Amino acid sequence: MPYTPSGFFCDRLIRERERRDGEGSLSKPLRFSGQDFTILKQECIQKKSLFEDDTFPASVESLGYKELGHKSNKVKNIVWKRPKDISDNPQFIVGGASRTDICQGDLGDCWLLAAIASLTLNEKLLYRVVPQDQSFSDNYAGIFHFQFWRYGDWVDVVIDDRIPTFNGQLVFTKSAERNEFWSALLEKAYAKLHGSYEALKGGNTTEAMEDFTGGVTEFYELKEAPKELYKIMNKALERGSLMGCSIDSLVPARFETRTATGLVKGHAYSVTAVEECKPSQHKDSKVRLVRLRNPWGQVEWNGPWSDNSKEWTTIPKAEKEKLQHQNAEDGEFWMSFEDFKKNYTKIEICNLTPDALEDDKIHKWTVSVNEGRWVRGCSAGGCRNYPDTFWTNPQYRLRLLEEDDDPEDNEMACSFVVALMQKNRRKERKMGANLFTIGFAIYEVPKEMHGNKQHMQKEFFLFNSSKARCKSYINLREVTQRFRLSPGEYVIVPSTYEPHQEGEFILRVFSEKRNTSEEIENRIEADHPVPAPASAGEESEEDQQFRTIFQQIAGDEMEISANELKNVLNRVVSKHKEMNTEGFSLESCRSMIALMDMDGTGRLNLQEFRHLWNKIKQWQGIFKHYDSEQTGSINSYEMRNAVNDAGFRLNNQLYDIITMRYANENMNIDFDSFVSCLVRLEGMFRAFQAFDQDGDGTIRLSVLEWLQLTMYA
Repeated sequence: MPYTPSGFFCDRLIRERERRDGEGSLSKPLRFSGQDFTILKQECIQKKSLFEDDTFPASVESLGYKELGHKSNKVKNIVWKRPKDISDNPQFIVGGASRTDICQGDLGDCWLLAAIASLTLNEKLLYRVVPQDQSFSDNYAGIFHFQFWRYGDWVDVVIDDRIPTFNGQLVFTKSAERNEFWSALLEKAYAKLHGSYEALKGGNTTEAMEDFTGGVTEFYELKEAPKELYKIMNKALERGSLMGCSIDSLVPARFETRTATGLVKGHAYSVTAVEECKPSQHKDSKVRLVRLRNPWGQVEWNGPWSDNSKEWTTIPKAEKEKLQHQNAEDGEFWMSFEDFKKNYTKIEICNLTPDALEDDKIHKWTVSVNEGRWVRGCSAGGCRNYPDTFWTNPQYRLRLLEEDDDPEDNEMACSFVVALMQKNRRKERKMGANLFTIGFAIYEVPKEMHGNKQHMQKEFFLFNSSKARCKSYINLREVTQRFRLSPGEYVIVPSTYEPHQEGEFILRVFSEKRNTSEEIENRIEADHPVPAPASAGEESEEDQQFRTIFQQIAGDEMEISANELKNVLNRVVSKHKEMNTEGFSLESCRSMIALMDMDGTGRLNLQEFRHLWNKIKQWQGIFKHYDSEQTGSINSYEMRNAVNDAGFRLNNQLYDIITMRYANENMNIDFDSFVSCLVRLEGMFRAFQAFDQDGDGTIRLSVLEWLQLTMYA
């Protein structure tokens, strides 16, 4: 979706300021939709009323937009009710939150529920997401809140407790205990975060796992699993990591279909335990087992080590109790590790720290988080298959400063994990958005370029191959991969597979030892401020022609207005057929006068006009260089270099704004727009320099001064 500078960039500046104030941390989460739980609850208590959330109302809009939208028959009989109207004795949590509290309803969000079930295994993580001291008794006001990690920030989401019902029964997630509602309310808060319940349909367990923890997820294809996978899984659970698994369905129409073994294809499961037991017939060996849970709360594996299988008769009662074996249709079951590998396709492990799986030592990893965006026509360059635009993608300089501490490894290398996550695609589904196919490549920076923060140019990528890259480009919310490289400087280039795809992302880099990761941002500066027009010297033939034309238009006053300037410039430009341009607009000419009018008359004299024309000729040369096919326009992706050649060093955000402001629908910039852009840049730099009295690069303005500066430039 397109962005507007006044919206997106103001929001980004506000968010950066909030982060500097410590907001977005666990101890000081951001308020989603600007709602403060404590204040809202207190107001309801004082008014003796129950909270009604107008930002996520009890209406069809909150249910969905298509299958659960206005035209759907599914929503006609849905009634929003509070738990006190559903149960005589509603409870937030009954006997502690557990994995059996989550039973899937009529929404295809098994991926979310599998993550919630995993979350219940770690009480500390659970009560970070589900704040305690919430109930339907003490100071009940119909208001609850939950906390999620959201693209680098923790956010507090406030909801009322009205939930969808049909014939008095919950439509979506429910608990095995009919009077327990924490899981249903958590699902509602997560739906609000994404815009609707329907937005939660279909997904990947890793999304919710990361939103509950801020962790980073790694995938293992079970056909290619490492030999030590059982040990990896065991250590992951010991350290609080969340795990999910699934069986891929090659035919979309057969998603969530039950197999003969009781397992369901295209369905998400939670991995809740791994254990070893010693059956009586196995004298010298142990059997490795995996416990899984189907979020439906029913439909279980019926093979070896299932609830009623003969294998359970071969182990002592104490062993059964240790494994918490139960003959119950509750969706939870055991199976052997070998059967697990044969029947499931992949496993997803969300690590609270990326080192949780590698060895027995506990390390403190460092993490850096960078926000970015791909802007069509400027920084949405696509993958390496598109060499003309690949270089325009956002670039991040990675400095690996210290090698790993591993006495058994003689190689000097640094371990790190790169995680590229695209933002807001689920929330924007109702507008037709789907996940992009994304990935990244890592290039080594030559030693002679160390410390140089300039954006790497097209030639660098044409003549240098990547040092490392993600395994594949894929349409997941996040692509993650672990690497080991020698200490040094590298450039990470995240991109969509196809060019011209616009969206936001965050790039996280986790490393065992010290590293720095930052977006390559040029220092904002101009090579030369606009000088006052020089005194006239000896006139060339072209100058004499200009004087003649100028006198004809300006008359005795020898000054011209914006309209007259337009006529002069367009008469001259029309003689340059190779420019293939329709000439300058009146608005462009007004900007030129604002830039060059040194005496404040709102008009240009001959001397000022001559200086302006010299600048236009300089810019014309730059424009011709990039308009190699003489089409009368340059590609917006080339604007970065063209602006640089004109003497301006800008950062990526400013290049994004230039593209949005001056490029047409075909992502081309004509000569008029090109000159208008450079005139505005010169004017802004000159105005800033006028206010920057001490030359420290910062100014303080009143509202009036700010308006004068922007209007003048």
